[in-house]
Amino acid sequence: MPATASASSKSVELLRFSTCGSVDDGKSTLIGRLLHDSKLVFDDQLQALERTRELRGEAAVNLANLTDGLRAEREQGITIDVAYRYFATPKRRFIVADTPGHIQYTRNMVTGASTATLALVLVDARKGVIEQTRRHSYIASLLGIPHLVLCVNKMDLVGFSEEVYERIRQEFTIFSTRLRIKHISFIPMSGLLGDNVVERSTRMPWYLGEPLLSFLEDVHIASDWNLQDARLPIQWVIRPQDDSHRDFRAYAGQIASGVFRVGDRVLVLPSGRSSKIREIMMADQSMKIAHASMSVSVLLEDEIDVSRGDLIVPVDNLPYIGKEAEAMLCWMHETPMQPGRKYLVKHTTNLTKAVITTIHSRVNVETLEEEDAPVLGLNEIGKVSLRSAAPLVYDEYYRNRRLGGFIVVDETTSATVGAGMLVEPTKAPPLPEFTDYTI
Repeated sequence: MPATASASSKSVELLRFSTCGSVDDGKSTLIGRLLHDSKLVFDDQLQALERTRELRGEAAVNLANLTDGLRAEREQGITIDVAYRYFATPKRRFIVADTPGHIQYTRNMVTGASTATLALVLVDARKGVIEQTRRHSYIASLLGIPHLVLCVNKMDLVGFSEEVYERIRQEFTIFSTRLRIKHISFIPMSGLLGDNVVERSTRMPWYLGEPLLSFLEDVHIASDWNLQDARLPIQWVIRPQDDSHRDFRAYAGQIASGVFRVGDRVLVLPSGRSSKIREIMMADQSMKIAHASMSVSVLLEDEIDVSRGDLIVPVDNLPYIGKEAEAMLCWMHETPMQPGRKYLVKHTTNLTKAVITTIHSRVNVETLEEEDAPVLGLNEIGKVSLRSAAPLVYDEYYRNRRLGGFIVVDETTSATVGAGMLVEPTKAPPLPEFTDYTI
């Protein structure tokens, strides 16, 4: 059993982070080392790793196998799918998404990083900052991840050279001025040997910062939640079937952002009908106030039509609403995206038909410049315009990730083919007064 007790208290903060970077930069090995040196690996897992080592005739246990769960991953020594691992220390709980480095699996990297608050971007100290480093860093920026740590890995292969580390740090610092990331840190390390992973390295005395685990435990994430814009996407309408609660009708969902209080004057969008919050309930307990990430049921003072896909917001803090929208779109399917084809758009709890009307540009991830493009191919990113059957009620993605993100679904195969980030419209559309939502 692990020697470190897990943090079971719900009051301990949860940090979601992802590993990014080029293939063979040591992402899976780093996570395996982090778990192993933190005493967070069970005895049966260690025994399984030892048996694998003996069968393959390897000199040492391959810690990457703790996250590379697919047989193809272990045979090729690469990460293909996203591997999620949960662990905890007395200070904080963690969910890590170990994402693939190959360019053809960029869509998997987008999936793993989409819910992350922090991204670990690994760089091989021998190679420095390469195209895939810039690609994944740009995607992390595009996804609105507020914290990024550039892990200069494999320092043991460059003699733990401060000069090599400083050259990489300066090169990435120059590149990062074009990214929208609030907080960027740098840590030199060796995931294979454990230097600066859990314990401070004695072989790099010139590095005065924290090792990785201490940084993950201490990085400030409480202010990353949007507590300004109160938004409650309705997932379920609760209506008891017996006559004893005929007047009870509650609207349930997870608060996407902001704070709601009993007595708040609210609007239900897209209908625009208004009411007041009469009661807020969570797990059958009544409460006066609820905030982002809480799953609650809200009772209103007035009997109005509210259904799944609607959004409850304060009357004095409205999001954008309209059938026309602009977005940055990452295409995730082998079949290219072509303007004019109909898709399904899943936005919060709302599912509606939509058409990608225009591709304005495609991003060259190497230079971050915009280029003309007739279509978007697999793993390509571009700025598009779309028209939806029902109005989209949204915030700009960089202001509110939960209200600004959406996925694109092929309506014939139900495959997820794209992920998008809504941007601020050139002209904010007015609150519509219609209910005819057909294209």
